Amino acid sequence: MQVNFYDNAEDELLKFAVIISKHGGKWVFCKHKERSTYEVPGGHREDGESILDTAKRELQEETGAVTFNITPVCVYSVVGKNRVNETGEEMYGMLYYADVEEFDSELHSEMERVVLFDELPDKWTYPEIQPLLIAEYQRRIVNGE
Repeated sequence: MQVNFYDNAEDELLKFAVIISKHGGKWVFCKHKERSTYEVPGGHREDGESILDTAKRELQEETGAVTFNITPVCVYSVVGKNRVNETGEEMYGMLYYADVEEFDSELHSEMERVVLFDELPDKWTYPEIQPLLIAEYQRRIVNGE
């Protein structure tokens, strides 16, 4: 599995949006109903949807976020077979950061619950991908590189 980072890419290449999020200084993670691991909110782009609208929709669906500020971080790609890529070819997504101010009182998605962490969790749904996305967010946004 290989994860690459880019400053930009052609819009039609962007198939996913992943949203690294914080609320009150804590990391926002989702716990899927069918898994015992934690994941960063995100998902597939729907036909006719802008990638920013994908990010907003996925953040709202998976965390119940109703008030938030969202900003782009960078384009990323994943090369290699995984749960969402049977061919292993390079697939592109857009990485965002969101500061969540308010959540809805209940979720209406495949997620069982939202968990707020002071520190990053150990049990990742996508351990070969999502920790690298967070590290890139920290490098570009937190450290300003």
